[in-house]
Amino acid sequence: MSSAPSPASPASHGLNLAQLEAVNYMQGPCLVLAGAGSGKTRVITHKIGRLIQAGLEPKRIAAITFTNKAAAEMRERAGGLIGKAAKEVVVCTFHALGVRMLRQDGGVMGLKPQFSILDTDDVTGILKDAGGTTDAATARQWQWTISGWKSAGLNAAQALALAEDDSQRIAATVMARYEERLTAYQSVDFDDLISLPLKLLQNHEQVRQKWQGQMGHILVDEYQDTNATQYEMLKLLVGGNPAASARFTAVGDDDQSIYGWRGATLDNLRKLPVDFPALKVIKLEQNYRSTSAILDAANNVIGPNPKLFPKTLFSELGQGEPVRVVDADNEEHEAERAVARIQSIRAGTGTAPNGPQFREFRDFAILYRANHQAKPFEKALRKANIPYKVSGGQSFFDRAEIRDLCAWFRLWANSDDDPAFLRAITTPKRGIGHQTLGTLGVFAAQYKQSLFESLFSSSLASVLSARALGSLQEFGRYVNELEYRARQTEGAEAAKAFMQEWLKDIGYEKHLLDSEDSDKVAAAKWANVLEFCDWMAQRCGGEIDDAAGVSTTRETKSLLEVAQTIALLSTISEREKDQNVVTLSTLHAAKGLEWPHVMLVGVTEGMLPFKLDDGADKPGGATRDHESANDDLAQRLQEERRLMYVGITRAQRSLAVSWTRRRKKGREMVAALPSRFIAEMALDKATVKEDPREKLRALRAEFAQKAASAAAAAAQAR
Repeated sequence: MSSAPSPASPASHGLNLAQLEAVNYMQGPCLVLAGAGSGKTRVITHKIGRLIQAGLEPKRIAAITFTNKAAAEMRERAGGLIGKAAKEVVVCTFHALGVRMLRQDGGVMGLKPQFSILDTDDVTGILKDAGGTTDAATARQWQWTISGWKSAGLNAAQALALAEDDSQRIAATVMARYEERLTAYQSVDFDDLISLPLKLLQNHEQVRQKWQGQMGHILVDEYQDTNATQYEMLKLLVGGNPAASARFTAVGDDDQSIYGWRGATLDNLRKLPVDFPALKVIKLEQNYRSTSAILDAANNVIGPNPKLFPKTLFSELGQGEPVRVVDADNEEHEAERAVARIQSIRAGTGTAPNGPQFREFRDFAILYRANHQAKPFEKALRKANIPYKVSGGQSFFDRAEIRDLCAWFRLWANSDDDPAFLRAITTPKRGIGHQTLGTLGVFAAQYKQSLFESLFSSSLASVLSARALGSLQEFGRYVNELEYRARQTEGAEAAKAFMQEWLKDIGYEKHLLDSEDSDKVAAAKWANVLEFCDWMAQRCGGEIDDAAGVSTTRETKSLLEVAQTIALLSTISEREKDQNVVTLSTLHAAKGLEWPHVMLVGVTEGMLPFKLDDGADKPGGATRDHESANDDLAQRLQEERRLMYVGITRAQRSLAVSWTRRRKKGREMVAALPSRFIAEMALDKATVKEDPREKLRALRAEFAQKAASAAAAAAQAR
């Protein structure tokens, strides 16, 4: 495979030297250290084109991302660059790749191809049952702990052996019961979509060789966000070759690793040069997003963190406007100042040296550390009649009415899915009471069967009345009929007609009207249901690519096929069509995004960095001596510093950082200090503190004066 770029190669156009080197390096393992805004997606898509040009079949190239949205964007950009061949490239999330592997080869582990993928609420319900509690908070804590163990590659027995205290021992015991239930339900959770494919590769040589043979080159986006299990999975997928010629490109940035709390580990970056000594490291340091003033602040903030691979971002977009520091009395005052800043920038005239001044509402973002900080900004924006959206708010799929429909779809795809069975049989109500379902549950547990399988057991009549049994079996026959029809129903029109008829059959619109006090709320929910059905139908018709990455072709599918992928989709991306609104977002949710004007708010000690220990948010708390004496504290501070760095590098043209002298803590107002990160930005001493209200007043006065002058000139002309 030649590595010299052809003059006609798409990879040779519009790339800087470092990007070109990353695109053209194909001899072995490669790590591309892509600083914020340095064009990493461009590098990945161009490298896909380069690999195809060098003779690798598109279907043997896998580009793995972390979100469905990123996968959809990458697929679209690859299509624009490469054309039809891009459709055959596997562009998907780690979880979607896991689904693909398990659907094809999970049978060797006893998993049937139509297994169900449980969502968070299902998992909480099963854990409550497994742990014998009605307390959702306790179940969520178990869920968090179990997820951590699974991310580290541990099963229940290993977790129990390593448990450090009684609460961990209880969680490990609950985990064992939870694993039993998942096996019985033929279901997996999201962590299993990584841990089970890893076990598949580790324990089944034939399957491992098959997948290694299929993967000609793997590109991993946001590599710094991988956890221990994902790294082991990657190693096995590329392990069909000697380490020196392992065919993968990892693209990431150690300065943007902000997901330690969900298992992401920088150890994966540390291990790469050890496990792959021939690793080629290429740094992308030219930033195409931000001005030099913004990048200087970012480089200064990240400076104190220890470096795995040192790099310094630079920009050729000019110095730009200085980074502003805005102080406020409290959160309400801070929100007023943020609104005043938006208004003053929108009221500005002329163009910036680098092009037009960005003044649309969509050009502004207000970023904060935690969700609860959004409230005062929402109030201030509403008061000023400024449209906004809260990013990371309730997902469309989290709405009760959509979850109801998804339960039915999951049951058609996998009749052993007990949580889906219980939701479908009770929504809408069909005269089957909790007592009947409780008896059915005891019976199913006794015979180690799923609830659905138990419906048709000859022994069930011994524990239920004829009437109750008849109702249950009628429901079972109805589900079987729907499953058969969904399997036969292909294309958009047929799928839409089927779903409309089914919703009428079960009386779902009436169920919504009966369940809601307000007809308006019920109508809004019904509109969501119809929108969801339209979207499902479009996917059956091949009009929408499968955002989960399970399929990359736009062929028509059966409604049952689409139903099987439903749990992987976390959002309907079509709903987000470029709204002209201000974005409110947490820093974590903002990663990977950018805006011309960014305001980082609530940048106080105890908030950003987030409370490091009991004394961290008090004056003098969490001193540098304290940090160095406590390795765990230092690690957490480093991740918080990376979070600040991510926030700063979201800004393209202007950045304001604000803090409050007092902030709410519970029901009290407490004194607050500016975050140490503000000092670490080492802003130009000539930068003045900004009061956006004064700037807005001055602009209004200027406009009034111009209007008066124009009126006087017009009067004189007459």
